[in-house]
Amino acid sequence: MHSWLMARRGPNQRDLRAMHSMLSTVFFSYAFFLCCFARDTITYPSGSIDYDGQETLVSAGKRFELGFFTPEETTDFRSYLGIWYHRSDRRIVVWVANRNRPLLDVGASFAITKDGNLQILDRSGTSCWSTTLASTSNPAYREAKLLDSGNLVFGDSNKTLWTTILWQSFEHPTDTFLSGMKMSENLKLISWESGADPKEGNFTFQLDEGRFVILTNGESSDLSISERMPDGMKNFLSNTTGSDNNTRIRLDVEGELQYWNFNVSTDWTLQRMAPREKCSVYNACGNFGSCNLYNMLACRCLPGFKPASPESWRNGSFSGGCNRSSAVCGKNDTFLRLKMMRVGQQDKKIAVENETICREECLNNCSCQAYSFVEEVNRRREPITCLIWTDALKGLQEEYSFGRPDLFVRVSKTDTALKAKSCEPCGLNVIPYPLSTGSDCGDPMYFSFHCDNSTGKLSFKTQNGTYNVTTIDQDKRTFVIQDKDVDHCNSSTRGHLRKFNLSFPFKMNAFKPRCDTVAGNFGSNISSQGLVEIVIGWEPPREPLCTSSADCEDWANSSCNVAGNDIVRCHCNSNFRWDGMALKCVQGEHSISFFKLQKHIFLYTCILMRKKAKRRESQQNTDRNAALMYGTEKRAWRFWREDKALDLMDKTLHESCNTNEFLRCLNAALLCVQDDPADRPTMSNVVLMLSSEIANLPVPKEPAFSIRRGFSGIASTSSKQERGLSGTTFSSSKKETSIDTEDASDEGG
Repeated sequence: MHSWLMARRGPNQRDLRAMHSMLSTVFFSYAFFLCCFARDTITYPSGSIDYDGQETLVSAGKRFELGFFTPEETTDFRSYLGIWYHRSDRRIVVWVANRNRPLLDVGASFAITKDGNLQILDRSGTSCWSTTLASTSNPAYREAKLLDSGNLVFGDSNKTLWTTILWQSFEHPTDTFLSGMKMSENLKLISWESGADPKEGNFTFQLDEGRFVILTNGESSDLSISERMPDGMKNFLSNTTGSDNNTRIRLDVEGELQYWNFNVSTDWTLQRMAPREKCSVYNACGNFGSCNLYNMLACRCLPGFKPASPESWRNGSFSGGCNRSSAVCGKNDTFLRLKMMRVGQQDKKIAVENETICREECLNNCSCQAYSFVEEVNRRREPITCLIWTDALKGLQEEYSFGRPDLFVRVSKTDTALKAKSCEPCGLNVIPYPLSTGSDCGDPMYFSFHCDNSTGKLSFKTQNGTYNVTTIDQDKRTFVIQDKDVDHCNSSTRGHLRKFNLSFPFKMNAFKPRCDTVAGNFGSNISSQGLVEIVIGWEPPREPLCTSSADCEDWANSSCNVAGNDIVRCHCNSNFRWDGMALKCVQGEHSISFFKLQKHIFLYTCILMRKKAKRRESQQNTDRNAALMYGTEKRAWRFWREDKALDLMDKTLHESCNTNEFLRCLNAALLCVQDDPADRPTMSNVVLMLSSEIANLPVPKEPAFSIRRGFSGIASTSSKQERGLSGTTFSSSKKETSIDTEDASDEGG
């Protein structure tokens, strides 16, 4: 009776503690099971994968993992459901479900829904992706399972032990081919849009009438890649190699078919690529984009065109091609003559009597993008054939074959004739002023270029020899030349800066060797192995030379006048001054007075730096001053050496400050802090440097960054001469102007 009453009253404290302990043990065991034994299956209705919980499926052998992810390179919040290798140092995604419809918020789930489909649902319950199967009244029999092959299979058990596969990811790949797939006419690999965006890109790999082809934007190339693919890749694609989970084939964002292999010690390594050359990919550089096997950066826009997406081009994605910089179809049209060019199929072919008629046919048709003419050499003496392109130019490739008919591309004169004195374009290179290819164009001081009209190639002549010019960047005032230097890629010489002698107004900015060992990479074409590219900059020019006022018509606010050295130039009118960076006369008395103030500031800076240098020599400087000297000089010298001197200019001065004058001031300041006193100019010479527009300043050596004794010469006896223009020389001696004012003192700073 007593025990029955106790049972009716409920458990006592000891019983409650026992029950709590038991429940805790069960809960812990369940949690441990979930953590240590990840599931590989989704069932209905409670087996969904939720984004918020960061849940994933892991295949039984822990080879692959399925879950929600965000691409590593993305800059905004976009998530996708995908499959990747489970234990890899970096996430290698092999399949993406909702590649064209990203999730823009959290709260999504991956589940089997009431209609029996496998779906991705956003937080509002809207479907973002589905297997799109016919509805079923028994969704409980459906299940999805991630296999060790990387295949996500979705089937129906239908109350039997045997599951019927209704859908599988292997039949719907994205950009990756895995072992177990089989290439067929219905299976396609489609590249990602970019490294940050898995949506369908510009390239498709598929079988076309028994040939492996890569399509660009749905258009087939005239070249099959089957004959250029290694047998190992063909066998893998045909599924004749058996199970091989350590191999995968991926279609890269630039249309490159990559063959990857996994090794425990080296991780994933790239074995082969097809095609081996970038330009073999159809329309690799997009519409109006030209491909060159021999350049490190293979793609560039035709003159008169610009990248359709500058951001994509900066990221190395060129397939979007180029757009016209200016509209055509008017009196301002001209034609760019291109040699040795491959181009896609023409849209129209007509018989004409001569080239002039062919040209007129194109000019009279506003949709005409380019023309070419070729005289048939046969017994029937057929007339000249005029080829017309009315659609965008595709498949352009430079230096393709000598002897091919010239291609005449329609452009606006405003995009190719930059200045009245600019030289004619040479092939795909627009020659900006002041660069010169002859005595009748450009500035004579920059006459170091030669255009081979038979090939359309531009070359640069130096003391070392003559080199091919690959690109010219007018905005940066740089061009790139190419040279063979296989020895530089040897381990003993790699990393050493190549010696290259240049004279004013040219200077070497960068040296880029191509030492890649994997041939065919889109960034390193097989034909560019062992090459070096040297980036050369040019100094801003003086006012243009002239013989009459007509020569100055292209230079507003200038007139043809004789300078002090009897050289006739287009000098700027009063209240204007020449800006060599902008290549024009700029107005503003404030800019002149500002520069006078700037000169005083830099002169004052030079005095301070000279006084600091003297204190350093006599070991009277404080630790604080030494630190300031070290930081200021080192930063200025580094920027000067790396051709980034303008980065020292305060942003508020960019619009009003003349960059030539700024660089002259910085040059003088660096001379003031040379290690050897004999290399430092006197203050009177500094004034002359800053006030003279024509004096050529000496090139500074590396300044002293620390206290050092034992100079090569003694300032009091030095008579070292430094050469300038117009007979001006700068001498260094111990005599210098002293300014004994408190303002000029560098105490405390």
